[in-house]
Amino acid sequence: MLKEFKEFAMRGNVVDLAVGVIIGGAFGKIVTSLTNDVILPVVGLVLGKVDFSNLFVNLGDGDYNTLKEATDAGAPILKYGVFANTILDFVILAFIIFMMVRAMNRMRAETPPAAPPGPTPDQQLLTEIRDLLKSR
Repeated sequence: MLKEFKEFAMRGNVVDLAVGVIIGGAFGKIVTSLTNDVILPVVGLVLGKVDFSNLFVNLGDGDYNTLKEATDAGAPILKYGVFANTILDFVILAFIIFMMVRAMNRMRAETPPAAPPGPTPDQQLLTEIRDLLKSR
């Protein structure tokens, strides 16, 4: 059983998948940082200094100025700003992956097959002999 597991784990597809998952996780962190630290502050500034990560609706009775205050108090809240950040993360990640796949497909674009080589001298001679025998 251990031998079978080793064969399974060392198979090319499993190793490739593991590498892809690890790189994908790291890439996801980069996209999240890009969204939260670069894009959303600019969008928030354009929209009047809005901090998306601090947007929430309090479903309880208390009054809270920040998301952290409401979370620390255990209030029931609807975190639509965090949700907006997550949606934007997804859209950016999906677009980047789309662009990568598109570029890879262009690099892999199949070149038209080369024209088949002409008949060899032996084949030409045999063809001539066949045609002569047919004409008789």
